[in-house]
Amino acid sequence: MTSPWARFRGKIVDARPDELRALALAFAFNFVVLGSYYVVRPIRDDIGAAGGLDNLPWMYTGTLAAMLVANALFSAIVARMSRRKFIPIAYRFFIANLALFYLLMRTSPLNIWVGRAFFVWVSVFNLFVVTVFWAFMTDIFNSDQGKRLFGFISVGGTLGGIVGGIFTAALVKKIGAVNLLIVSAAMLEAGAWCVRFFPGDFRRDCRASVSDADAQSPLANGVSQKRPTTDATAEQPIGGGIISGISHVFRSPYLLGICAFVLLYAISSTLVYFQQADITAHQFHDRAARTAFFGWLDVSVNMVTLIVQLFLTGRLLKWFGVGLTLAFLPLLSMIGFLAMGFMPVLALLALFQTLRRAGNFAITRPAREVLFTVLRREDKYKAKSFIDTFVYRAGDQIGAWSYPLFTWLGLGMTGISFVAAPLAAGWCLISLWLGRQQHSLAQPRAGDGVLSDAPAR
Repeated sequence: MTSPWARFRGKIVDARPDELRALALAFAFNFVVLGSYYVVRPIRDDIGAAGGLDNLPWMYTGTLAAMLVANALFSAIVARMSRRKFIPIAYRFFIANLALFYLLMRTSPLNIWVGRAFFVWVSVFNLFVVTVFWAFMTDIFNSDQGKRLFGFISVGGTLGGIVGGIFTAALVKKIGAVNLLIVSAAMLEAGAWCVRFFPGDFRRDCRASVSDADAQSPLANGVSQKRPTTDATAEQPIGGGIISGISHVFRSPYLLGICAFVLLYAISSTLVYFQQADITAHQFHDRAARTAFFGWLDVSVNMVTLIVQLFLTGRLLKWFGVGLTLAFLPLLSMIGFLAMGFMPVLALLALFQTLRRAGNFAITRPAREVLFTVLRREDKYKAKSFIDTFVYRAGDQIGAWSYPLFTWLGLGMTGISFVAAPLAAGWCLISLWLGRQQHSLAQPRAGDGVLSDAPAR
């Protein structure tokens, strides 16, 4: 007989008993990782707005260069260490960075170069800590589990974002922005500890995940060679070269499709971010008030995200599949850009940002992570890291330099919005194609339970 707790849990998340421990740890892990970022995000946004639009493209250029270096270092570490070692090392590297910025901001609070370095660093930090988390999740869970569980796991990150945003919005005027870096570092350290407690025998207990664990993806070289995963091999260094993730991306139409999806998302996000910086710079003249506005905007984003994740995300993936679920955000973006073209005001911007960011976190992110569950382990960490960080920031770079170019051409905020709308339409078509490819690659060959070896088209 099913207990009341099991029935209630079943309404929230479709989890099996042998998945509960890993699910709870993933939830907590995502909570502290996103919380650590959302504590410092409003501080970064204030620095970006205070520096003016003229300096933002150069800071994005610095971010892209830093991302390339970080990717090479991360790939080198991944090749030589097991996941239980390199994930805590990566997180503690960023904790050391936070400690350094704490000292610099205490001793030189008005130094413009410290502020710019912090802006670049946060832009690298947020992508890497989240990418490493989700790479770990796609390594732990298979495609079917991802569709059922990733929405609920995302709730942990949303709650972390809410707590982080509230911390900053409520305390920045009382204790100062620099002291919030300590809070961020403490949450990140908790994330490093979470990795230790994931069950080592999880894949053995969840037999369904064996069919795609460590299968060599047909995406990397056009050939599928089934390799069953054991607990021992799952904790071995992943191996491969420093640039193997990059080379695999350029040999795979599927991975290139994911690149295009991420690139268009990043370009459109940067255009909205520049509109936000422009409008808020004119609307707010007090930096603390502007930081508080960004903090409360983050809270509203995460509240909407939480509601959608709890009641819709898992169901949307079940009802509509990966492709249609991915297409939601491009469609919303197209509508939002058209609306901003007609009425570029703060209230509409806040609504657009809230719905767009909530749609990304609650719907698009879990669906996009499912795309990576059909990859082999090396690509889950290296190719995924390259796409989620460097390709993403390359999109930022394109958007960052496009905005002043469009302004120089005399388009203005209205014209830029109308240019962005057709990009969102193309983004929507790519989403549908990726959904079909993922569905095909996740299907076992008839009769043998092995992933299809048909090359990605």
